[in-house]
Amino acid sequence: MSVPPFSVLDLAPVASGSTSAQALRNTLDLARHAEALGYRRYWLAEHHAMPGIASSATAVLIGQVAAATERMRVGSGGIMLPNHAPMVVAEQFGTLEALYPGRIDLGLGRAPGTDQATARALRRSPDALSVDDFPEQVAELRGYFHPESTVTPAAGNEPPVWLLGSSGYSARLAGLLGLPFAFAHHFSAENTLPALHVYRESFRPSPALERPYAMIAVSVTAAESDERARELAAPQALSFLRLRQGRPGPLPTPAETAAHPYTPLEREIIQARMDSQVVGGPDTVRRQMDALVEQTAADEVMVTTMVYDHADRLRSYELLAGLYGLRPEAVASAR
Repeated sequence: MSVPPFSVLDLAPVASGSTSAQALRNTLDLARHAEALGYRRYWLAEHHAMPGIASSATAVLIGQVAAATERMRVGSGGIMLPNHAPMVVAEQFGTLEALYPGRIDLGLGRAPGTDQATARALRRSPDALSVDDFPEQVAELRGYFHPESTVTPAAGNEPPVWLLGSSGYSARLAGLLGLPFAFAHHFSAENTLPALHVYRESFRPSPALERPYAMIAVSVTAAESDERARELAAPQALSFLRLRQGRPGPLPTPAETAAHPYTPLEREIIQARMDSQVVGGPDTVRRQMDALVEQTAADEVMVTTMVYDHADRLRSYELLAGLYGLRPEAVASAR
C-alpha cells in the first residue's frame, strides 16, 4: 500500500484552566512542529460560540500560521460560507494568497458551524442562513477571483478551492465542479464510504483538477502504548459528549474526565465515538490507519488530535510522522 500525504486539522482547542491566548500560541507551536515533521498542509476550522475552540477568526489565524511557517500549505477546514458574504471571503483569501503565494487553501463548508442565533449574528440577516444556496454562493465567491474582477486583492489571486462535507451533498457538488473534496470522517464516519463513492462517481474534470482527489479528516491519538492513548483520548470524548448534550465547554482535564458519572447511554455514545477514531500505541495506530486508508482509498489524510496536554499533542503527531516516514523536504513539493 502506498503511503498518502498526511496533514493537520487544528481547532485551537482551549483546555480547562487555560485561555484562548494560550490555545492560539499552541497552534503556532504545533504548526511549526508539523512543518518540521513533514506534514503537507495545516488547516484551521471555523466554529463560533464554543468555549473550547479558539479558531473562530479563521482567516486571521491562517495568516498567523502562514507567517510562522515557511513551506507548508495553510488553509481553512473550513470557512462556513453561509456565515459570510462571499465577497468578504474572496477579499480575505485573495489577500492571503497575495501575501503567501502558492501556500493557501480555501476549504468551504455549507453548515453554519454553530447555533442559529450565532449564525444570525454573523450574517445579520435571517434570510441568508439557508444552506440550500450553497452552490450559488460558491460560484459567486469564485467569480471574485477572476483576473478581470474589480475585487482587490482577490482578482487573479485565487487559492485552490476545496469543498468539505459530512454527507453526500457537498461530495456530489465537488465532483460536478471538478474540485478536491475533504470528508469529515472524524465526526461522520458512517457516511465516509458512501460520500466518497458519490464524489468519485460524479466527478467531472475541470481546469482545477483532472481527476478526483479525496482527503479524509481523521481523529488520531497516538501514544507509547494503547492504554496511554486511551487515557489521552478520554477528555476529548467527554467534550464531544457535552457538545451533543448542548453543554459545550473547554477540553476537560484528565481528573475531571475520570470523575464524570457516566450513564450507560453516555458510555455507549462515547464508545461509538471512539470506534471511529484511531487511538493506540504505534502498532495499533499503524494497523488502524492502514486499514482506513485501504478501505477509503484516500489520496490524503488530515489528522486532528485533541488531547489535554500540549506536549502529548505534539508527541502524537511525532509518532504518526515516524510511523509513515514523513520528511520535511516533502512539504516543499506539496500540491
